Amino acid sequence: MSPHVFNLHIPATASLKPGSKFAVLLFLGLLGKSLCAAEGIELPKTIAWSAYPTGTGGYSQAVAIGSILQRRYKVNLRVIPGRNDVSRLATLRANRVHFSAGGSEAVYAQEGILNFASKIWGPQPIRALMSNYSDSCSFTFATATDANINSIADVKGKRVTFVQGAPSLNNATAALLSYANLSWDDVTPVEVGGYNASIDAVLNDRADVVGGACNSPPFLRIEASPRGLTFPALPHNDAEAVARVRSRLPWYVPHIALEGPTLPPEGLEVFSSAYPLLVGLDSSDEAMVYSMVKIMHQHFDEYKNNAPGGTGWLLARQKFDQAFIPFHPGAVRYYREIGAWDEAAETQNQKNLRRQQVLTQAWEAFFPGAPEQYVEFEEAWLVARNQALQAEGLITLGEGL
Repeated sequence: MSPHVFNLHIPATASLKPGSKFAVLLFLGLLGKSLCAAEGIELPKTIAWSAYPTGTGGYSQAVAIGSILQRRYKVNLRVIPGRNDVSRLATLRANRVHFSAGGSEAVYAQEGILNFASKIWGPQPIRALMSNYSDSCSFTFATATDANINSIADVKGKRVTFVQGAPSLNNATAALLSYANLSWDDVTPVEVGGYNASIDAVLNDRADVVGGACNSPPFLRIEASPRGLTFPALPHNDAEAVARVRSRLPWYVPHIALEGPTLPPEGLEVFSSAYPLLVGLDSSDEAMVYSMVKIMHQHFDEYKNNAPGGTGWLLARQKFDQAFIPFHPGAVRYYREIGAWDEAAETQNQKNLRRQQVLTQAWEAFFPGAPEQYVEFEEAWLVARNQALQAEGLITLGEGL
């Protein structure tokens, strides 16, 4: 699939005579570059992001931001779609893109788990630039109304979809169940082959509960069916319940969902994670990171309504003090300049940097004597990883990872 590229095309035969239209354009282009420097913006003529495939919210938002870069700064943004978690971050690690606009894969890469537990990966030095928390939510329970589930506690004994080959989805389900002190042992798992199959299971009365984004289009099918659709709330005033969820998924934060079928006008208390989450690596150029964050903040009003979910990049939604990935120094520098980075943000950032250090040291100690076989390697690494985190009093991210 071809990357989306924003280019300023200039004919090779264009006249360079003084006073010509092209000379004026060339002068304005040079002037724009000097103005960028005056604003502290330092970007190459072309930058690249990896993102979810074309047609997704993340890709569309990247295109909208790319139009700002081209129109305001004469910078081209190449948006390279990645079909899966690994492909989006593989291009980042290989320096084929400068940044990646993805989702929870950034956390899994930091942790060296799931697809990143293999020999060629291990824990990665991911650094955050900016987070998008949209008016929807990234994952919550959608239930059939006729199952009479009005709270998470009511899920006990109900039929809950278990998606084969999707440990991240199943672990998210386990985390939300923990809100009510429930686990997979307290429900009836219904194994399905994929996300769409989980929707069909509810429609066909094989299951009562499915997980997904609040505004996931397939939920409209459940709403229109005879069974109906209900989203149970996860009230934020129960501090212990919130802590249980975040002990399993620390990058999921309390959130008010406003976008999705059947949601009340005042919204619904749920949890959500950033999507997209714009990340780089510890080696990402500081000036480029600073410039990217500054542009996305200062021109927010120009792109926020040009792609679904674009309003989620709002500065007030960044949740610095609840982040689970450390922010890049270039991003921190800008947030400090505008007074958005406080002591709570810095404290959390230092905790996240320390966690990455523990994971890196564990990997470096483990790798030289690690088993050769693929499966044995991953199993041994996960044991070593858990031991290293536990020794430092850090959470291991729950079961099943």
